[in-house]
Amino acid sequence: MTENKNVQQKSVRRNRVAAAACFAAALITAGVFGTQSATAAGAAHRTAAAHPGNAAHAVAVAAAAPRLGSAHLVQSEDYVQRGLNPVGATVTLNGRQALSACSGEETMRDLTKGAATAYASVNWTFDTDGLLTESAASAPTGAAAVTWEKQLVALVQDCQDEPAGHWYYGTAHTLTTTGGTARWYPAYSGDGTVSGGVAVLRSGNRVAIAELSGRPTDAPNYVEGIAAAALNRLSS
Repeated sequence: MTENKNVQQKSVRRNRVAAAACFAAALITAGVFGTQSATAAGAAHRTAAAHPGNAAHAVAVAAAAPRLGSAHLVQSEDYVQRGLNPVGATVTLNGRQALSACSGEETMRDLTKGAATAYASVNWTFDTDGLLTESAASAPTGAAAVTWEKQLVALVQDCQDEPAGHWYYGTAHTLTTTGGTARWYPAYSGDGTVSGGVAVLRSGNRVAIAELSGRPTDAPNYVEGIAAAALNRLSS
């Protein structure tokens, strides 16, 4: 029974990867998003414009965001510096975005059991194949942040050992700065070629996971570069 459950879970994960790729292509083709820098204030104003009745709530969200807001997520200029051309971003502050291809439909709110003091997530699309998702949470204590970081690492490691012909995450690489620590893993497609990667980040009481699906650039070490940029933003 356990073996069948694991097979079903991994099947859901792989289907989600394919769906994410299709979703990214659809957004780019439709051209519904303009390039924008993801900021908490910007997200609040967009929410207010789309839902006038929620304007007061949107402004309140922006005012409460400094402890963790979308400004602490990867920004458009971070991509440009690494040879990527972003074409759109969708920001949410509710923690309900799916974490990664390996997590299925689990969200940061699920992982933290709703105990975070704030959440921030973003979906980025590019002018070539690729999609980046990032989800972050602010823990009430340092101990909670360490626990959540370990849970995220365990989640990623669950997809390091996959059957032949399926995508998987490679060996972990550690990146440490004055702002915090990142563990980043390259992702490999079924034929063994590098295709994006994922990074688990922690800076103080903040934790995040960022995943780049596809290979939107031929620049070397682009996954490490994105991990470094994400850690820098998270610690700012």
